[in-house]
Amino acid sequence: MSLLRLVAGLASLLFVFTAAPAMAAMYDMPPPGSDVVGHVQHIKTKKSDTFVALARKYDVGYRDLREANPNVDPWLPGDGTPLVIPTAYVLPNVPRKGIVINLPEMRIYYFPPKSSQYAGKVFTYPVGIGRQGWSTPVTHTHVAQKIPHPSWTPPASIKAEHAKKGEPLPDVVPAGPNNPLGQYAMRLGLPSYLIHGTNKPAGIGMHVSHGCIRLFPEDISALFSMVPKGTPVNIVSEPYKVGWKGNTLMMEVHPPHPEGDSKPVQSYTPWVQALIAATKDEPNAPVNWEKAQKVVQDGDGMPEAIGTDPRKHDPNTTAHADAASS
Repeated sequence: MSLLRLVAGLASLLFVFTAAPAMAAMYDMPPPGSDVVGHVQHIKTKKSDTFVALARKYDVGYRDLREANPNVDPWLPGDGTPLVIPTAYVLPNVPRKGIVINLPEMRIYYFPPKSSQYAGKVFTYPVGIGRQGWSTPVTHTHVAQKIPHPSWTPPASIKAEHAKKGEPLPDVVPAGPNNPLGQYAMRLGLPSYLIHGTNKPAGIGMHVSHGCIRLFPEDISALFSMVPKGTPVNIVSEPYKVGWKGNTLMMEVHPPHPEGDSKPVQSYTPWVQALIAATKDEPNAPVNWEKAQKVVQDGDGMPEAIGTDPRKHDPNTTAHADAASS
């Protein structure tokens, strides 16, 4: 092979790897009747590890690691400490179309359209969302504008907040490494809200923003490259997610959004309502209510088996079936 052809081949490979989105966050859509993607991982920590560094390495949020490993020091986990990486997800109980952001989970899902080269896949990334007083709203909207290398014009409210702290902001923060929006931003149809990157990736998986949705730099780069303008965006609040994995009913629980919502109190607790809604098409689905209540109490953010339906033959979920019936 000539040197010219070798260089051309290497350049082609480089283009493929740089143009493609992060594969670690891409999963095949589950088959009809199933709602779970991914698999929980188990590792042993190194002496130099921290939850902030591991969260970015495994593309999970900081709080995800805290929920799944409540007895491990997030700053000094130690050398050889067993750690759970919660990379299995029950898909939110909403139409699988466009972008879905689940606030209690602090996670974004993207379901590409049939016309996309990624049709039949689902992409998911951890996000940082609005803190108390600046909560990210539950709403339906769309991607109104895509902005590479954005500048940031701080609104008066944020300028006033920083001024009180003795940290005055300029009228415009230019694009670059010090820009809080990162390298890419997608403006939503909702005024003043964006999906964007960040210059402070340690805040991903936390309530840190003024209402916008932040992603790791590599994640917003991947998402920005795939999502067309006009894509629908569904921002939901599902702290209790329920779905099927083969013949096994799974439940995943996250702490509710700290500011909650304004709906009146119902006669059933929210997690019971979520469970009933998820099984409304199968009213005879066997549910181990004691296990379900324990999953709610643990709130570790990982899908857990809470029942099996023997009429749904799925030999690949035997382990879950055994766990649910014990």
